[in-house]
Amino acid sequence: MTEPIKAIVLAAGKGTRLHTEGVDLPKVLRVAAGRPLLEHVLDELSFLPARDILLVVGYEADKVTAAFPGYSRVYQSPQLGTGHAVQCAEGALKDFEGHILICYGDMPLLPRSAYETLIREHLAQGNACTLMAGVANQPLPYGRVIRDADGGFARIVEDKDCTPEEREIKELNVGVYVFEARQLWRALTTLRPNNVQGEYYLTDAPVWLVRQGEKVGVSAACTAEEMLGVNTVEQLRQVEEYIEKRRKGE
Repeated sequence: MTEPIKAIVLAAGKGTRLHTEGVDLPKVLRVAAGRPLLEHVLDELSFLPARDILLVVGYEADKVTAAFPGYSRVYQSPQLGTGHAVQCAEGALKDFEGHILICYGDMPLLPRSAYETLIREHLAQGNACTLMAGVANQPLPYGRVIRDADGGFARIVEDKDCTPEEREIKELNVGVYVFEARQLWRALTTLRPNNVQGEYYLTDAPVWLVRQGEKVGVSAACTAEEMLGVNTVEQLRQVEEYIEKRRKGE
């Protein structure tokens, strides 16, 4: 990859639904297959030097930074959504001229190949933003990718907001993006917390860019299994089972 790339890894979450059996750790430090979730993610991002990876930390940030001292970090407090998390990183990256990968510290199954495919397609197509999508036949609580009449990206509809027809769409938004840096900062200024949660949603950024006439692409870079994140104890166990199967080559 000839273009400069940096990564923002969102790792600020508390993971309330994972706080069981006396375990009170930040979500990204919960362990799957013997290693913290964030360690799995950073291993798959190792095609980038550590100096080009920025962690957004929040809940019990000292524990996260102590576990991963080789990475720069910024702080998100209070935690007002994914868009706000990326806004917290702007000060550290505002002078960077290149492309920014945004991903999550609680998605340990996404492989290096998925990130590299997303970046490669983004650069080849000259997009302002490219989002990662996956096709799943089983119901998953992810936003649906809505296409326009020409097959291009139009918008994302969150699972809870889907009509019955939209819920049948199998192309899901993984929540992982690459933005051209200047376009990202432009889009972030337009985010508004116009929702019940009062949060700033990163999903609004590519939609705004499309409306400005910018080019936004969709990369089918991962499988339904690879897009699984960890929010509950059951999901943690499921992810761990997948990791163990991979180790055994099943």
